[in-house]
Amino acid sequence: MAITASMVKELRERTGAGMLECKKALEEAGGDMERAAQILRERGMAAAQKKAGRIAAEGLVESYIHAGGRIGVLVEVNCETDFVAKNDDFRAFVREVAMQIAANAPRYVSKEDVPEDVIAREKEIYRQQALNEGKPEAVVEKIVEGRMKNFYKEACLLEQPYIRDESKTVGELLNELVARIGEKIVVRRFVRFELGEGIERKKEDFAEEVMRQVKA
Repeated sequence: MAITASMVKELRERTGAGMLECKKALEEAGGDMERAAQILRERGMAAAQKKAGRIAAEGLVESYIHAGGRIGVLVEVNCETDFVAKNDDFRAFVREVAMQIAANAPRYVSKEDVPEDVIAREKEIYRQQALNEGKPEAVVEKIVEGRMKNFYKEACLLEQPYIRDESKTVGELLNELVARIGEKIVVRRFVRFELGEGIERKKEDFAEEVMRQVKA
C-alpha cells in the first residue's frame, strides 16, 4: 500500500512522532494506522527504557486549580536538562498530567509505588470475592490477577487511560514524549486536594466537573 503524505501527517498528529518515524511505522504496518501508532508506542517505550539509568533532576512543578477552587493539584515532573524543562511540549505534558490527577484521583504514580501490604490486602479481597461468587478454586488466581489489573488501572497514574484519548495510557503518553524529546522524563510525585475531603457532607462529584471541562 502506498503511504501518502496525508497518512504520515495524520499519524504524526496522533502520536507526536517525527515525520520519518511515522513514515517508517506506516510502511512496516502496511498502511494500518492503528498498528503504526502501536509500533511507535512500542518504540517509544524502548526509548524510555534506554534512558532509564539517566539522572533527571530538572523539570517543573505544575499546579492546577479546578474552577472555583474545589480541587487542587501539585505535580512534579522531572527531565534531564533545563532546556527541555522550558520546552512547550514538556510543559503541555505536565499540565495534562495535573489535569489527569484532578479528574481521576490516582493514589500512586506507578504500580511499583503501591505498598506490598496494599497489594496483599487487595488480592485477598478479590480472592474472597471470587470464592463467595462460587468460582472454582482452579480459576480464582486468574480472576484475582484480572481484578488487580483493574485496580492498578484505577489507582496508578501511569496505568490510567489518558483523559483526552482513552486508547492510550498516561504511561504511553509519557513514552511518546520521551521518544520525541530524547530525554528521560519522570513523573516523580503529586498531591491532590479536594474541598471538604474527609468531612461528612453531601457528596459532590468535583472530579466529574473536571472531566466535563476537559472534554468540552
